[in-house]
Amino acid sequence: MKLSEIQKILREEANKKTRLSFEKFVPSSEKIYGVRIPILNKIAKEIEEPNFGLIEKLWKSGAFEEKLLATKILGRICKKDSEKTLNLIRKFSKSISDWAVCDTLATQGIRKIIREKQKEIFNISRELISSKNFWQRRFAIVLLIELDRQDFDKQKIEKLLKKLGNDKEDYVRKAVVWLKNKLNRVNVDV
Repeated sequence: MKLSEIQKILREEANKKTRLSFEKFVPSSEKIYGVRIPILNKIAKEIEEPNFGLIEKLWKSGAFEEKLLATKILGRICKKDSEKTLNLIRKFSKSISDWAVCDTLATQGIRKIIREKQKEIFNISRELISSKNFWQRRFAIVLLIELDRQDFDKQKIEKLLKKLGNDKEDYVRKAVVWLKNKLNRVNVDV
């Protein structure tokens, strides 16, 4: 599938109600078609061949749904080339503009390689945790949440989290609370 074909589908599937909903819940998104998530999931499943070029074109196109779709496709094919995937998430982290794309990239975009690439993903988080770009800081935190789900060393995660101190950005603070809640949960077998 080509970028132009995907964009045609997005235009055809767009609706005003969904666009208004996204504008409300993801206010920092730059361009929004108004396509529901199940439709994006369906498109992502139709991309069977590893096509990192298409993923980059979708991301560069810049619409909210295109970036989400790029992330979902990346998550489906990331095992085909985990190094390329890590390079792309680093690159993409520079142009994140909303929490939904940020969190999807840090979770679905890497989930299939996180076990084998824990150290590398932790290093990306460590690189980005002090970034001047607050979306990169949030991205770093959400990567840590994914690492915690894989039972990565909690002490290393907590030590890295301390570098944030009292971040002034609301989206970063919310991610910190999310991570702290995950770290402090107690697993009780009932």
